[in-house]
Amino acid sequence: MDYSIGGGSESGEEVNGNFRDDGEKSSHKRLTSAQTSILKNFMKECHHPDEAERHQLAVEVGLEPKQIKFWFQNKRTLLKHQHERETNGTLRRENDKIRNENLKIKEVLKAKICLDCGGPPFPMKDHQNFVQDLKQENAQLKQECEKMSSLLASYMEKKISRPEFEQALKSIKSFSRDYECSSHVHGNLATWGGVLGQTSTQNYDAQKITMSQVVDAAMDELVRLVRVNEPFWVKSPNTQDGYTFHRESYEQVFPKNNHFKGANVCEESSKYSGLVKISGIDLVGMFLDSVKWTNLFPTIVTKAETIKVFEIGSPGSRDGALLLMNEEMHILSPLVRPREFNIIRYCKKFDAGVWVIADVSFDSSRPNTAPLSRGWKHPSGCIIREMPHGGCLVTWVEHVEVEDKIHTHYVYRDLVGNYNLYGAESWIKELQRMCERSLGSYVEAIPVEETIGVIQTLEGRNSVIKLAQRMVKMFCESLTMPGQLELNHLTLASIGGIRVSFRSTTDDDTSQPNGTIVTAATTLWLPLPALKVFEFLKDPTKRSQWDGLSCGNPMHEIAHISNGPYHGNCISIIKPFIPTQRQMMILQESFTSRVGSYIIYAPSDRQTMDVALRGEDSKELPILPYGFVVCSKSQPNLNAPFGASNNIEDGSLLTLAAQILSTSPHEIDQVLNVEDITDINTHLATTILNVKDALMSSI
Repeated sequence: MDYSIGGGSESGEEVNGNFRDDGEKSSHKRLTSAQTSILKNFMKECHHPDEAERHQLAVEVGLEPKQIKFWFQNKRTLLKHQHERETNGTLRRENDKIRNENLKIKEVLKAKICLDCGGPPFPMKDHQNFVQDLKQENAQLKQECEKMSSLLASYMEKKISRPEFEQALKSIKSFSRDYECSSHVHGNLATWGGVLGQTSTQNYDAQKITMSQVVDAAMDELVRLVRVNEPFWVKSPNTQDGYTFHRESYEQVFPKNNHFKGANVCEESSKYSGLVKISGIDLVGMFLDSVKWTNLFPTIVTKAETIKVFEIGSPGSRDGALLLMNEEMHILSPLVRPREFNIIRYCKKFDAGVWVIADVSFDSSRPNTAPLSRGWKHPSGCIIREMPHGGCLVTWVEHVEVEDKIHTHYVYRDLVGNYNLYGAESWIKELQRMCERSLGSYVEAIPVEETIGVIQTLEGRNSVIKLAQRMVKMFCESLTMPGQLELNHLTLASIGGIRVSFRSTTDDDTSQPNGTIVTAATTLWLPLPALKVFEFLKDPTKRSQWDGLSCGNPMHEIAHISNGPYHGNCISIIKPFIPTQRQMMILQESFTSRVGSYIIYAPSDRQTMDVALRGEDSKELPILPYGFVVCSKSQPNLNAPFGASNNIEDGSLLTLAAQILSTSPHEIDQVLNVEDITDINTHLATTILNVKDALMSSI
């Protein structure tokens, strides 16, 4: 009996009704049409007959059960292959159709927009003209700013009368161009952006290759610096566990050319390690997201922008992610100059639970960097190691070259430089603080010590935490005070006088009141330890001694949220006892970082605060934060020659920054409103003198 009825996947097949077996290729047996019909009809009902059904079919068609089994195997295989061929053919036709449509769309878009930025195509011959126009506009704005600052100072010193001031102000061109000029400049900027986008698209591959070479070298250097202490690192004299470069050893292995020349250039290097309570992949994700990056370091990073993503990295690990970023950093006071870097950020996963994030400056993104933002970041970054017990061990390396000695006030210059306040330890300590703070949002129930306040639900608690975080971030951003005016005649025995700046908000920015916001800040030295000043300012029971919002009445803390193990790190809702103003509340967050101690607060009406207390989304609530920054500093000799500082005794530097909504119309040419400056100066002077008197009387 011939059993060679094709084996399907067992190398048998049916050819024109014949059963064939590769082992017996000469043996064939052809089914009759009646037999084939019976088998096909049965297969319509059942593709997988069991043993009993195969025996019944064998009797009906005159074959053996084993032959029936092979026939069904062959038939199922043939049907499967037919179905796959039909499906593949359909998908291939659809794919060809989509590819043709994409090609047509791209051809159309080439004549309409720049594929990289969305702007219109632009002729290359007009580039230099637009650049020249923008430079001229910038020079005019700087001249007008200087004239207005001088004019305002003369008026505040009462050297000229109010009519003289207004007449002189009219003779000076407004800060803003008229509509026609403004449209021309904005049009140029938009077109210039389109041109840059096209150029970037054309050079994309070459730029990516260059960047890859740069980051590979930076990654190799960073890994060696992280893993090896000697001979590259020596103990830092101003920190317990930190390190700084042994310059000669480092330069022998990694020789580099200085990017900036002159006596005002300084080079800072540091390494520091610490445990943080967050998973490794979550931390990597935050580092590769510019928004999360700024939120993670609110007291250091004021702005960050991802200019281009070259590689997003492997799913689940982000290995190989490559970004071009711009970031601005600032700390403590308007007397400290912000730092700006254009960097490549590269993520590499070296092992299970081990990532390295490398940063290095890349200058081709902005060839005409402004003098006040001259900074270069040599290979820096961190290695992240997940720990068995949870959390991560983060080792941070920071190595920068900056030209800012003449731009940072000398009372802060040695503080920032000698203690490396932009260095690795500050980054690690701030990362630890923010991770501790974020853990407060994941409690399963409101802690017992917080249940006596007005916060009744976890949703309300988390909403208040988010609102406070936004308040802190807005306050730290305001300390940079771009375009600030220096009013040295309003001294208040302060350092550097009073700094004032203006900015306009729009209807699109719902996080702040709509209009022109005036920001003012001043710094003074106190012969008291920074801790004592911090404890006094954050204490709600002592607030009536200095806060004009209390009108001299006592204030009570009606809600308290702890942020980490240090008792001074907390969020409070404070209510003044003012019978005529029952609706006012004050949201406050206080905390201590390596850079300094912060007390940041924002007044709010009861209706606005209730939105957060109910657990609703608080990101749309408009707030205008005030605050203090305290840091330890021996007394500066204000009579010392430029560039020198003779220390007299231990004390602290106290910076107060306040913001008000302008009472003038919102047009930009009304920014220099004397009443606004007078109001905020009065508030600043009253508050700072009250604080000083209250503290000095407690000695």
